[in-house]
Amino acid sequence: MNFEVGSIVEGKVTGIKPFGAFVALNDNVQGLVHISEVSHGFVKDINEALSVGDVVSVKILSVDEDSKKISLSIRQTQEAPAPAPKKERRPGGFNNNKKSNTSNNQDANKGFNTLEAKLKDWLKESTDRQAQLNKRLKK
Repeated sequence: MNFEVGSIVEGKVTGIKPFGAFVALNDNVQGLVHISEVSHGFVKDINEALSVGDVVSVKILSVDEDSKKISLSIRQTQEAPAPAPKKERRPGGFNNNKKSNTSNNQDANKGFNTLEAKLKDWLKESTDRQAQLNKRLKK
């Protein structure tokens, strides 16, 4: 095999499996394009992206001389798509209510204060219950 890692060559898709596609680089040598290396986007069904007989450009990722296995990538021969613009996040987390931002922040702060106050109430309630139980046991 005279295929150099990093080089880009043309090949023909000879077989498709759920995990990837086999691509013939010449009459005697073929390699595997793993499904994760087919496209920049998520590929759920490889049959929607490739068909047997397609001629594709592939980059040679690795060559294992002992096992005669070649790993290929179609994705790395293509320009990456521009990242989608990030959506502006509003303060207050995932709350989609039509309240103003100030009321959202007040609600968020109130939540922590309320929890702290409730903890004191729960401890007092627990102590009172324990005292009532002790009174009943003494009777």
